Amino acid sequence: MSDRSGIFAGDDPFALVRDWLDAASSEELNDPNAMALSTVDSRGMPNARVVLLKDVENGAFVFYTNYESAKAQELEQSGKAAFVIHWKSLRRQVRARGLITREDGPKADAYYKSRSLRSRQGAWASAQSRPLASREVLEQKLNDVISEKGDDPARPPFWGGFRLVPLEIEFWADGDARLHDRFQWRRSAIDADWSVTRLNP
Repeated sequence: MSDRSGIFAGDDPFALVRDWLDAASSEELNDPNAMALSTVDSRGMPNARVVLLKDVENGAFVFYTNYESAKAQELEQSGKAAFVIHWKSLRRQVRARGLITREDGPKADAYYKSRSLRSRQGAWASAQSRPLASREVLEQKLNDVISEKGDDPARPPFWGGFRLVPLEIEFWADGDARLHDRFQWRRSAIDADWSVTRLNP
């Protein structure tokens, strides 16, 4: 740990992620909080998709989705997930692996309410991950939602958040001649202390 300095300095990996996100927010053209979320299905087949990281708590990473989607079903079934955030402009990335819990209370209500009206209505209209006959069918469902729910729809019971509580977080930064810097934070349980190891690039 003695050679951790500069962008890698600090004793709190969540604060470090926040610092890197802040740096990316002024450099990335779109969605500096976009992360590739990886799960496995009931057959052990891997799956990945991009979602938006919406909060870095003191102990967890929070994102939101439809609870009936493929990703949510896989998250619920395994209770585990991984993600990577890559900032091409900064030449840095963060990887994490950990345990999954739901965020289905007031915090999810508040985030849902903060979204644009069209996004809130769209959450009701989309049966995410399930077959769709046509674009026209989806647009009609949206029109039905607008008629039925009005301009202040409540959060759908099938939509909310997940927390990834990490057991591993890795910070990577590009280096000359591909001699990258990598530091892996690991702990044996969510209430255990972190250990930090420098990894070969």
